Formats: sequence, C-alpha cells, structure tokens
Amino acid sequence: MAETAQTDRPTPAGDAFDVDLFVIGGGSGGVRAARIAAGHGARVQLAEEYRVGGTCVIRGCVPKKLMVYAGRFAEEFEDAAGFGWTVPEPRFDWSVMKRRRDAEVARLETIYDTNLMRAGVDVEPQRAVIEGPHAVRLVDSGKVVRARYILVAVGARPVKLPDVPGMDLAITSNEVFELETRPERILVIGGGYIAVEFAGVFAALGSRTTLLHRGDKLLRGFDDEVREGLAEAYGKRMDLRLGRTLARLERRTTGILATLDDGDTLEVDQVLVATGRRPNVDGLGLDSVGIAPNRSGAIPVDAFSQTAVPSIYAVGDVTDRANLTPIAIREGHAFADTVFGGKAWSVDHGLIPTAVFSTPEIGTVGLTEAQAGERYGAIDVYRSSFRPMKATLSGREDRMLLKVIVDVATDRVLGVHILGHDAGEMIQAVGIAVTMGATKADFDRTIAVHPTAGEELVTMRVPAVTKRPQSVG
Repeated sequence: MAETAQTDRPTPAGDAFDVDLFVIGGGSGGVRAARIAAGHGARVQLAEEYRVGGTCVIRGCVPKKLMVYAGRFAEEFEDAAGFGWTVPEPRFDWSVMKRRRDAEVARLETIYDTNLMRAGVDVEPQRAVIEGPHAVRLVDSGKVVRARYILVAVGARPVKLPDVPGMDLAITSNEVFELETRPERILVIGGGYIAVEFAGVFAALGSRTTLLHRGDKLLRGFDDEVREGLAEAYGKRMDLRLGRTLARLERRTTGILATLDDGDTLEVDQVLVATGRRPNVDGLGLDSVGIAPNRSGAIPVDAFSQTAVPSIYAVGDVTDRANLTPIAIREGHAFADTVFGGKAWSVDHGLIPTAVFSTPEIGTVGLTEAQAGERYGAIDVYRSSFRPMKATLSGREDRMLLKVIVDVATDRVLGVHILGHDAGEMIQAVGIAVTMGATKADFDRTIAVHPTAGEELVTMRVPAVTKRPQSVG
C-alpha cells in the first residue's frame, strides 16, 4: 500500500450516499473518529452491537484499574500500623466493589453516548456488516446504509489457549467482570499484562492465586530486569509457576481440578485464561470486498489506517499494530483529520509509553536494554534499585527499580523502565521527555524533586553497565 493518504472522495452521479462515514464499533477508536469527523462537518453513523465504550471502558482497563485500586488497600491498611495508625481488622466485600464498579462503568457509558449525540452522530445499537466498498448492512433491521467511507473499529476478543480438554470450564477477561463472588482459589493462565494484572488483583483481594505461564519469564517484550523483578515480587504474593502449561481441566464436586503438563494437579474454584486476543473480524463481511486478514487475523492497513479498499479504513486492536486504548484513540483522530479535516497525519507506533498495573507497578517507554544494544551497539545503562522511603516505616520489603538507557554516540535517552509504586504515573511524564528526544545531559541538569522515588531518574551519574559492540576478528 502507498504510504500516502488516499482521500479523494469517489462520488458517483448525484448524492449516492446516506452518510459520509459509517463506523462499525463503538469503542475508544471508533467513538473518537466519529466525533472528530462529525466536528469536521461529516454525516456520521455508528453501529455498536454491545455497549458503547468498547473493551477499555466496559470490560477492560477502566473496571480492571478500579479492581487494582481495591486490592491495593489491603497493603495500605497493613502499612498504616508502621506510621502509628491503629486500623481495625479490615473486611472486603466483593459485592460492594462490584456494584460500585459497575455503576461507574455505566456512568462512563452514558457519557460516551451523550458525547456522540451532542456531536451529531447517529448511533445504531445493533451489529453491522460490510456488504460492499460503500455499503453496510444493519443486521437487526436489515437496512443497508450507503456510506462514502467505512471505518472498522471492532477491536479484539479474548481467546482460550491452549485448546485442552475441559477448557469450557474456564472464563476469559470478559466474563471475569461478571463474577458475583470472589473465588477463594483461582488459577490464572497467561504471561501478558492482562494475566499479570488480574493475578495481582485476586491475590491482593485475598484469593489463593496461582499464575501459570508457559514461558520462563512474564511479560514478553519488556526489559528483562523488570520482568525478573516482577517475578520475584509475584513469587512472594502468589503461587507463580513458570515454564509450565495446562494439560486439562475437570469438574469436581469441590471445584475444578487442573492438571499441568508435568502431572502436578491443583484444585481451584475458578480458572481465568488470559493467553491472548484475536481481532474481532469473524462474520464482518471483509470477504465481500476482497480484504483478507493477515496471519494474526488482523486487517492490514497502511500508515494512515487505510485498507486495500480505498473507501474502507480500520483502527485499533482490529489492526493488531499496538493494542492500547490511547493508540486506538489517536488512530481514530488521525483518520478523521486526514479524511474529513484536510489535515493528513499518522500515528507514530515506534515510541509508546505504557504501564502494567501489577503490584508492583511497571512503567516503560522506549527500548529495552537488549533492544538498545542490538540497534545502537554502544550504550550506557544507568540503574538504581532501592527500598522506597514509605517501606522504611511500614516494614515492607518491596524494592523499586529504575533504569535509563542511553546511546553513547548521541547521549540520547533510548529507554526508561520503572518497577515500583506509581510507575505508571511517572512514565507518563518521562514519556514526554523521551518523545522529545531528551539526552542524558537533559536529565542530569533537571533539578530533583526531593524526597521522591522519581528523583533517581535525574541523579544517576555513573552507568551501572556500559556495553560496546563486539569486534569481529
């Protein structure tokens, strides 16, 4: 595909279109695109078969983060004693948390609906499928809408892997929000951020938690020291089993019996499978226009989110580029500005600040130590590992890790990685500096805010490791 936006509108004789833009999917990317396009004067219709807000708002990052907060209060109550507080024995009520969490999700859904209405977007609460380069059929009503442009923003869905006997007894990250009670014993399968976060949540809320992952480290693609630090912390909070896989699940009168590949067994009340997600393209009608999903099942697009069919675009997780809510939002915005606003721009997927809301938390931006060494050869690695001030009185043994990776040739900061309290909040601010191309000298001349954990980022002067490319004899 060409790396330029094809925005010439194919207009047949007369006004042959019912709308200028039809958006399939009411998640973060689709909603942003619809609102921005409408703001540029486009006639916009959006179809969502489930609930407006998408995975993030309805059954993803928002309700999950609320559960993370709930779990962290357990340690806060424990730590308070070290600071002189006498706290009565705390009791957790899952039903209260669930009721209030669900109410907040409903409130956000209403806001999304209201914002679309105020923008002038016509919302259809039903499934829509593609029937041609400019045709979308509403499944419930059977109505065919003629659209100048079609935007696919249907996201992805969880998949249950591996496919072993009894896997129907397990739930995914969709159903976990529907649990009416907290499982006393839970097996979480997976090593990505969804599995890691939910394992941390259930362990913090008092469930006897086992996290099972086939790899030797959690969180593939993250910096190795961060991965090792998280594994060490999780090994103290739960039963962490690495390098193991699930062989089968069986229903027993007292729970679910899980048998592992090494023959070991454990009985739990619930099994949560978080082993991956697939673009939600089944039955979407892509074959009617000749769009073939790629090997990962995603819709192939160019830098401007345009498919092989000039009138059809796709944004968000359905394209499997960078499956994060802020990325979907930016892709949707870029699409609307490019096609309807006369301002062509695309999203840079090369530098993305991100966080994992585990406990301890992870914040990261840029290259890992291994990636930087491969790409740049000569790098300096600055590292600080310490017990945070709060832990000195609480007695907790948690440690923080901060890493800054620097290109020796240019002094530019290539990556920053943080493991510890408020790492997500810190990395958002640090991400600005790294995105702007800050150097280590820029970090060094920044005044430290004392006493904070973040001040370590601007006070490290001597590299812990200096790597040089090996000469070839």
